[in-house]
Amino acid sequence: MEYALKHQQHIKGLIVADMVASCPDYGKYADEVLAKQMDPKVLTEIEEIETKKDFSNPRYDELLVLNFYAQHICRLDPWPDPVVRCFTHLGGMKIPKEIYVMVQGPSEFRISGRLANWDIKNRLKEIKVPTLMVGAKYDTMDPKAMEEQSKMLQHGRYLFCPNGSHFCMWDDQKIFMDGVIKFIKDVDEGSF
Repeated sequence: MEYALKHQQHIKGLIVADMVASCPDYGKYADEVLAKQMDPKVLTEIEEIETKKDFSNPRYDELLVLNFYAQHICRLDPWPDPVVRCFTHLGGMKIPKEIYVMVQGPSEFRISGRLANWDIKNRLKEIKVPTLMVGAKYDTMDPKAMEEQSKMLQHGRYLFCPNGSHFCMWDDQKIFMDGVIKFIKDVDEGSF
């Protein structure tokens, strides 16, 4: 979205899959909706670890993988090999994890990194290129916010993945791919 705002003359279309235009909105959704969907005992244990700032505790990752990621990141069991490799790569290499923490913060529920106050919702109307906003029912990003964002754009379209999570390209693959392919064809043919 930031690139489109600065350089849209260089792009034909834009696909925003599972990313809201406001980190404060995301933080509110994570706290008021996603966290409340968790088992209260699990959430309490996660919050205790976060209060201690013990984010390197293996129990923290274990709780997130079993109780949050399995519901909101990728709902397939087992996870596809590329998803496993991605998470293994992130855990095994310091730099990507450091970057994630730098921009997001160490918590999945409270944004405290450099993007904590990032909010470009009021600028979405400036994006002129055809844009597809993808939201999913079980995503970490609010699917209603994704739909609202599609309406703020000059030429927006919304794709909802009813069985998908943050990785809806995996766990709701048919709907995701059919929608993305249709969008690309429509943009390419000028029939958007």
